[in-house]
Amino acid sequence: MRMGLLLWICAGAVALGAEENARTWNFDADKPGRIAAGFTGVTGQWEVVADDNAPSKGQVLAQVAKSEKPAFNVALAAEPKLKDVDLSVKMKAVAGAIDQGGGPVWRAKDGQNYYVARFNPLEDNYRLYHVVNGKRTQVQNAEVKLAEGWHTLRVTMKGDQIECFIDGQKHIEAKDTTLQEGGAIGLWTKADAQTRFDDLTVSGK
Repeated sequence: MRMGLLLWICAGAVALGAEENARTWNFDADKPGRIAAGFTGVTGQWEVVADDNAPSKGQVLAQVAKSEKPAFNVALAAEPKLKDVDLSVKMKAVAGAIDQGGGPVWRAKDGQNYYVARFNPLEDNYRLYHVVNGKRTQVQNAEVKLAEGWHTLRVTMKGDQIECFIDGQKHIEAKDTTLQEGGAIGLWTKADAQTRFDDLTVSGK
């Protein structure tokens, strides 16, 4: 009996450790009109707004800036800091004449150094980039055409292996060694892309 109890306790400890860095944000408990708790709007204008049609209903985190310049709008979560990730977010492109859409950020050292996978419905493409000292370099591109509305973008990275999905379908598989340290996760848009995000979920180590 004592051995069984010990094994149960150990198994429980392993399970808790495995889930330690699992986080989900649906933004429904955040105060509207400002960025979500635990996030920093590095660039752009990020606000929690009401959206009854969002996947989790209630509220979303939105990028509402209308910059005419090719600025990268970045919001980063304070925790957790991860190297290997399984990261997903539900995204809806709302507006933008220069750019639309956006996507998740990971291994971010700051607002100038990170990976990003972004979908742009104006260009009908899904691209993986690394950004170093503010300079964006394309790692891989996939031509993807989607209907308007909410879509789920998911990225996994382990070591130097990256896979990028939309709505469960893998569109990108790449290897990149540019950013090898762990970092923050977050969200990204470009220029005047007004975009809404919901159900941001991450796990990893």
